[in-house]
Amino acid sequence: MNKKGLAILLRTRMQRPSSDPRDLARSPLANVVNQTLPNSDGRQSSGRLVPHGREKLNASTNTEREFEVVRESMHSAISLSKTEILDSVLSNFSEGYFSLSYENRRKLLVLLAKEYDLNRTQVRDLIKQYLGLELPESDSAPSTGSEEETSLSAFYRIERNLRHALKPMYEVLFERLNTHPGGLKFLSNLRADILSIIAEENTASLRALDSYLKEKLSTWLSPAALELHQITWDDPASLLEKIVAYEAVHPISNLIDLKRRLGVGRRCFGYLHPAIPGEPLIFIEVALMKDVAQTVQEVLWDDPPTPECEATCALFYSISSTQPGLSGINLGRFLIKRVITLVKREMTNISTFATLSPIPGFMQWLLSKLASQSKLAEGEAMPHSPASDRSSSTFSEKILEPEEERALMDASAEFTSGKNSMDVMFNLLTSPNHEWTNSDKLLSVLKPPLMRLCARYLLQEKKRGKALDSVANFHLQNGAMVERINWMGDRSEKGLHQSGGMMVNYVYRLGQIEDYAQSYFSTGLIHTSSDLRRYVETISRAQE
Repeated sequence: MNKKGLAILLRTRMQRPSSDPRDLARSPLANVVNQTLPNSDGRQSSGRLVPHGREKLNASTNTEREFEVVRESMHSAISLSKTEILDSVLSNFSEGYFSLSYENRRKLLVLLAKEYDLNRTQVRDLIKQYLGLELPESDSAPSTGSEEETSLSAFYRIERNLRHALKPMYEVLFERLNTHPGGLKFLSNLRADILSIIAEENTASLRALDSYLKEKLSTWLSPAALELHQITWDDPASLLEKIVAYEAVHPISNLIDLKRRLGVGRRCFGYLHPAIPGEPLIFIEVALMKDVAQTVQEVLWDDPPTPECEATCALFYSISSTQPGLSGINLGRFLIKRVITLVKREMTNISTFATLSPIPGFMQWLLSKLASQSKLAEGEAMPHSPASDRSSSTFSEKILEPEEERALMDASAEFTSGKNSMDVMFNLLTSPNHEWTNSDKLLSVLKPPLMRLCARYLLQEKKRGKALDSVANFHLQNGAMVERINWMGDRSEKGLHQSGGMMVNYVYRLGQIEDYAQSYFSTGLIHTSSDLRRYVETISRAQE
């Protein structure tokens, strides 16, 4: 193993960061605090023995004192006008913030959201003044230029004052941190904390704080400010370890796997920002293939790869963000479009741009449907039970076709039992270790209903007019179409748990990307292939 490989292995230990928001919120810099706290044997880091009662009191006092110091530095960072000491104040605040406990960070951000918001009394007074002004007469007798200017000047003055009053005080902090060395990365971490706190304490002031910071980050991270970088094995180990650590779709198993993903027939591109050097904000992995892959095995494990001169398809098989604080900021949309443009320019033999994507919400949706419909069917089968017991907000719908029910009940007799076909299907899909995937008989029986229901989930299940599945919504709003559902495309534990092993191909058709994105945005229209459209037509006929 070369030195670079050893460095990557040791520094990442092949482990991704925790997905727990509380863990994401805790920076490694929090260790600064831990080093000053007493050890379990009653000794502080200085080695002096401290009684346990005083130990707790001192720790509490120190924590309160540290909070007040950071709060004061935050106030100074917002209110100070002396630019010569501002950098020092911002550094003190950002370093002090990371030294706080999670609970004290929460207190500080709640305080920031409430006490450094906009002045609504001032806003209301200005609105009253504005409404009291008389509009210039435009249709009556003509006025002189000086009269019109005098009439409008009051409008301009109050409008200017309103624009200023509608800016919360914490905007000053965000703007100043953005121009401070390391400030953009700090703001991303700060928003990660805000998001984790909102998950526990969803207040209007915190939502407003998050919304404002998100808008600022979206502006500062516009495509014009980002550099598209092709990541290769020749990049520094510090950058490659982040690819290993943050790969969210198909975890990188070892250094050979990493080298394969960066080698012949593969590409990896990331967005970098000058203010966060050496760390991709988001990256996408691409496989150059002869045809659109149907299984993840074709992409990750087949060897050798397709010769690049023979490839006709660029397959996007993984896209991962490295910054939890940039959640909801669609950098992926711009990244995909720029990668398509770059690959098309450099490899004229590539004519198809597609994805091999997971369907993360399908199984959860399906199991919920099966459980509710099974319970409803059980109630309807008990005619002597009180009507109040059978009433439910769940409406009856056909999940399985009659022939699917018969085939399922016949094939499952030796594996499981249930009150009805939906109960049987639920029991099979939730069996330990996904035992249903080891039976050819069950696979053949379950394939038709699962493929049909997956098509329904992707194409017809909506939330606020858009696709319910998060990955589907991402690609559809970027201008893709749903091309094909792949049976047993991912037989890993994660793939079986999320989608019953199924994967989906989205295709980006050059020349139609913008039209598809616009129609999806305006009407929720999902463009799909004729094969999948037949599934939807079958579903529609069954529901009539």
